[in-house]
Amino acid sequence: MTRDTAIQLATQRYESGAFLDDLQRRVAIRTESQEADSGARLRAYLDDELTPTLTAWGFTCRVVDNPVASAGPFLIAHRHEGDDVPTVLSYGHGDVVRGYDAQWSDGRSPWQVTVDGERWYGRGTADNKGQHSINLAALRAVLDARDGKLGFNLKLLFETGEEVGSPGLHALCLRLRDELAADVLIASDGPRLAAGRPTIFLGSRGVINFRLDVNLRDGAHHSGNWGGLLRNPGVVLANAIASMVDANGRIAIDGLRPPPVPDSVRRALADIVVGGNPGEPEVDPDYGEPDLTPTERVFGWNNIEVLAFRTGNPEKPVNAIPPQAFAHMQIRFVVGTDWRNLQSIVRRHLDAHGFPMVTVEVERGMPATRVDPENPWVQWALRSLTQTTGTQPVLLPNLGGTLPNDVFADVLGMPTLWVPHSYPGCSQHAPDEHLLGPVVREGLRIMAGLFWDLGARSGDAPDANPAAHLPRKSTGGRRNEH
Repeated sequence: MTRDTAIQLATQRYESGAFLDDLQRRVAIRTESQEADSGARLRAYLDDELTPTLTAWGFTCRVVDNPVASAGPFLIAHRHEGDDVPTVLSYGHGDVVRGYDAQWSDGRSPWQVTVDGERWYGRGTADNKGQHSINLAALRAVLDARDGKLGFNLKLLFETGEEVGSPGLHALCLRLRDELAADVLIASDGPRLAAGRPTIFLGSRGVINFRLDVNLRDGAHHSGNWGGLLRNPGVVLANAIASMVDANGRIAIDGLRPPPVPDSVRRALADIVVGGNPGEPEVDPDYGEPDLTPTERVFGWNNIEVLAFRTGNPEKPVNAIPPQAFAHMQIRFVVGTDWRNLQSIVRRHLDAHGFPMVTVEVERGMPATRVDPENPWVQWALRSLTQTTGTQPVLLPNLGGTLPNDVFADVLGMPTLWVPHSYPGCSQHAPDEHLLGPVVREGLRIMAGLFWDLGARSGDAPDANPAAHLPRKSTGGRRNEH
């Protein structure tokens, strides 16, 4: 058997409808982690859907209760083939956002995969059931092609709370750090740069949400009698925000600006163009940090956003100076940003600019992560995808959005490779979420090639990309009992 055999077997799962059957069964399980009564369904996805499949493939599986009370459980699965082969950790999440059943077009149900041309509609098709189903099907193809062997050790971690902030994931990985040790993370989530552009990203920008409030007095006052005498909280807050980020989106607070874009990141982003695909908004070329390309602004820099701003009664305005105003703010940031001290940084800035009446409340945050694009594991993966697709894949040092990648990069301490199987127009988290059939087919082929190469030896496939020479952190990854 050869690399081509594994890829052909993965392709057959698409063409025969076997992959669609698997996805249909998984989408039908209503794993809405945002719903308070979802606990039994979340566990059923792990107990009744994933565990029997993985056990039949030679994995040792167990479902672990979440360290956070009432949060969804985890599935940990192991397949150990030797102490002298690479050890890989893979990740996925079985939960989805609310279905919003009544809002889907043409009478579609979010709990049934509906194929309409190239689009496969259903909740979780893009995020994340479709993506981890592609990876599982590719693993099965490699097992079949290699006579029941992968050629590497594999650990799988599935959570059921990613859509509500991954409660307990950090604590679980801290507790099971030895058990989950691996040489590399290979997982799939998020979108490709574009539907026709196979992509690898190496981390994600961080995110922190915060709120600004101005509470100046009790009650509103007539704007004719008191206008020009009383500070207007809307005006105060608008000017406070303007002191933080200018009209062209440049961050004006030095403490919230990142270090210069590293040369290796610039090189990785040099040939990438953001936007221009059907259904995507037109990029504003003069918005954001000057002297950076639009691609560098979204993948290599920070941005401050005003998510919501309210003062007075916008629905029914009256002739009165409102007593208060507030704004929900967000900063997306890259590695090297002092995000943990955001509250004190913003506080000092507002005080220095004459806005002591504006209060700052940090709501939540998640760190940024990024693997050096020149890391040997990254270069190996690029060669593998190029061999499978015949084209050079897009390499993003980090996703523009945010994933719980810090758990793998920082807590578990491994390089992280994400190979997404969705695209920017997939309606993720919205009604009419969908996968694209051609991306599914190509994703199956990509992952079969990648997993084959992980277990390839010089005599196994002369044209493959053996991973045996790549940096190793684990010692074979034998399962520890806890």
